[in-house]
Amino acid sequence: MPELIFPLDSSKKFTEQTLVGHNRWHPDIPAVATVKPGDEFRVHVREWFDGAIVNDDSAADILDAPLSTVHCLSGPFAIEGARPGDLLIVDILDIGPIPQEDSGPLAGQGWGYTGIFATDNGGGFLTEQFPDAYKAIWDFSGHTATSRHIPGVSFTGIQHPGLMGTAPSTALLSSWNAREAALIATDPERVPPLALPPLPRDAVLGSLTGPEFDRVAAEAARTAPPRENGGNQDIKNFTRGSRVFYPVFVDGANLSVGDLHFSQGDGEITFCGAIEMGGYIDLRVDLIKDGMSRYGVTENAIFLPGNEGPVYSEYLAFSGTSVTLDGQQRYLDSQLAFQRACLHAIDYLSSFGYSREQAYLILGAAPIEGRFSGVVDIPNACATVYIPTAIFDFPVTPTAAGPVAVDPGPGVPHAAR
Repeated sequence: MPELIFPLDSSKKFTEQTLVGHNRWHPDIPAVATVKPGDEFRVHVREWFDGAIVNDDSAADILDAPLSTVHCLSGPFAIEGARPGDLLIVDILDIGPIPQEDSGPLAGQGWGYTGIFATDNGGGFLTEQFPDAYKAIWDFSGHTATSRHIPGVSFTGIQHPGLMGTAPSTALLSSWNAREAALIATDPERVPPLALPPLPRDAVLGSLTGPEFDRVAAEAARTAPPRENGGNQDIKNFTRGSRVFYPVFVDGANLSVGDLHFSQGDGEITFCGAIEMGGYIDLRVDLIKDGMSRYGVTENAIFLPGNEGPVYSEYLAFSGTSVTLDGQQRYLDSQLAFQRACLHAIDYLSSFGYSREQAYLILGAAPIEGRFSGVVDIPNACATVYIPTAIFDFPVTPTAAGPVAVDPGPGVPHAAR
């Protein structure tokens, strides 16, 4: 087993650990450890809400989830010899949930969760159709996930980190804050907001204290969106065996990782659409000196997907075009087309007896494939959603006999203002 360089005690909160990570991006957050190119190491990772979401049949915790506290990131880890302009190579060697024998009933210890977030607390891809909070608990058996809240479905998880990236430079951080502030200014009262500005409240900044903490907390970027440093990309194909190439913006690169997922569909459409968990990840790092200029990587990571994961060979696919629900034509709006494809799939799954919320959560958690299928045929973009048919324990394809009635069980826990 690789050396454990960032241990976590499951019985303690994120800020009470021997080594404290962070939940904001800033170049001045000190590294918690230094590794050398070629090193392999293990990192423990806290579930992104630090235990605020519990294994029960209520969605009150999702309704009031403390978004100001996320994400709980392990790191930063400095890589010896890394300089701005290099490419950092990160190999994902292994990943898994918290061992069940560890103390404390946290997500990852045999279970995880998926949530639909309320419009006034994060929202989601289909927040206009699903404005309230819902939750589904998923139980793990080996690599398989099932849910008491969504009967008739089981699938092999594609375990992956939702968030991993390098620290921004001072100039890059400044550009993030300026461009996102300009976007917020176009509609400052929007719910959910257009972007999340720096927020000192609930900031966790590693070992920083005193005036330095206050300065960094006022400048540091929130971790919710993906950016040029990688960050919260939520790419389900970052599985075991993946190799990721991150741009380096500061001395040491300062790599961080968090937001582990047991499974996720493309898009993580419910906002907390993945099956969230705490756990461990084993990494190996290396460097390509001056790799950014040599390979034309001016921003954003590139990666080689891992060759491990569930093997599904049959899919039922749903399409959507860039026409709104009330019949307005939009010009090559691929985002809208993907929304319509998701709604198409939700309507279809509802015909078997699932609630629309159960169907929405299936699309977020199961390993669906989302694709932009046509982006040149004016005026309609076409997007598609592919659902593996084998995840259902009943026939899901259309037949002359009509849909098989499925017992949806008690449904998913719901909470509204």
